[in-house]
Amino acid sequence: MTLAKRLIACLDVTKGRVVKGVNFENLTDIGNPVKLAKQYCDDGTDELVFLDICASGERRQPLYELIRDVASELTIPFTVGGGIRTVEEVRDILSKGADKVSINTAAVESPHLIEKLSQRFGNQCIVIAIDAKRNEHNRSMASNPIYEVYTYGGKKNTGIDVIDWAHIVESLGAGEILLTSMDRDGTREGYDVELTRAVSEVVGIPVIASGGAAGPRSFLDVLTIGKADAALAASSFHYNQYPISYVKRYLSENGVDVRV
Repeated sequence: MTLAKRLIACLDVTKGRVVKGVNFENLTDIGNPVKLAKQYCDDGTDELVFLDICASGERRQPLYELIRDVASELTIPFTVGGGIRTVEEVRDILSKGADKVSINTAAVESPHLIEKLSQRFGNQCIVIAIDAKRNEHNRSMASNPIYEVYTYGGKKNTGIDVIDWAHIVESLGAGEILLTSMDRDGTREGYDVELTRAVSEVVGIPVIASGGAAGPRSFLDVLTIGKADAALAASSFHYNQYPISYVKRYLSENGVDVRV
């Protein structure tokens, strides 16, 4: 039995507002996260992801009150990420109504935090976010492009190979991987299907594709050719170019099992 593919709406949040940029830069104000969360829930998104995109760089605590307010509007799974570093912060976020937490920077800097959180809260709660960027300088004539892991909201190149890191986080107890192509982020040029497929084929946990969502065909490609278990989008949904119900109908008509 195969699980239905998921469509996930994403709220990138800074200073209490939803924003969206291109390649993690040039942020534009989109709106109120509580109102947008309710809208997407009503529109039929399968899950919602809330990313406090400046928290790691600012080294501050999560936006607990805002997380609680967003959670109060939802009847779907809710993931919160951004700046999470401790067991206590995860406990408090879950107590505010989140179902899962997404961790990037802290996981890279202290990999055994993944193991600790998985043992404490269950791996179904632990999503490891991987911000990946193609590094053409590390590509030889005979090899595939190398993707490297970035932290601190895409500001720091760790030099870690994305495929290697995906193996590690799975072995440490991650329940899902949120894989974002920094090269495609906000461009609306389509997901990086090559990157997504490369990670999906080497892990046994669900992979959420992120970065570059465009028309319905881009969702179809990443969920089939890219072998993703879910596709996350921000710009496509924020600007109502392709409503969630429209994308789901397109996917269903093209043989993809989705919740309608």
